[in-house]
Amino acid sequence: MGGIGILLLVVVFYIISCIKILNEYERAVIFRLGRVLDKPKGPGLIIVLWPIDRAVRVSLRLVALDVPPQDVITKDNVSAKVNAVAYFRVMDPIKAVIEVQNYQFATSQMAQTTLRSVIGEMELDDLLSQREKINHELQNILDKQTDPWGIKVSNVEVKHVDLTEKLKRAMARQAEAERERRAKVIAAEGEYQAAEKICLAADKMQQTPMALQLRYLQTLVEIGSENNTTTLFPIPIDIFKAFTK
Repeated sequence: MGGIGILLLVVVFYIISCIKILNEYERAVIFRLGRVLDKPKGPGLIIVLWPIDRAVRVSLRLVALDVPPQDVITKDNVSAKVNAVAYFRVMDPIKAVIEVQNYQFATSQMAQTTLRSVIGEMELDDLLSQREKINHELQNILDKQTDPWGIKVSNVEVKHVDLTEKLKRAMARQAEAERERRAKVIAAEGEYQAAEKICLAADKMQQTPMALQLRYLQTLVEIGSENNTTTLFPIPIDIFKAFTK
């Protein structure tokens, strides 16, 4: 009876060790005698017949992958450090286990090399102003490259672009010069429009001489309201016509 009891106890422990519980977001890729089964198991309660079977757990949750800062040189030969974040999830657990040794490490390395190559083909102004276009291009390239691994890259975002202090000062001077140029252009346009209006007003006054007299009287009123101690003697302009002729 002692031997049978020990045998039953061993069988019970073996059955318990074969029972595995997977969470809702987990799947198990089963290798039976070295060959992978057609479908992954889970979630819930599964049976892994050790040592015939070997289970590899794969998480199906969305992974936020931090891409470390990369030293890149843009198309216009400007050095910068760029980092990003990539979001991906495993869509096919069997491919993620069989096709690549470590899919997270492989995706991280692929994201770094893709970031350097894409940024290297763009100029600095495009890098700073066209973030959405860069993100979309990075996402498309990574998604195509990781698709054979059963991985779906849902989004890639460039987080930060670090420039040298010398370049930042040069960009600040360039922006200040651009603002000064715009201010001068706006002032010149204002002067041009004012000159046009003055010419139109002069043409109108030339057609109607009394308008010039009224304008003269209005000017006297404005001067008198500003400084009451000033004494003005209005002289009709018609007096000077004899001299002008």
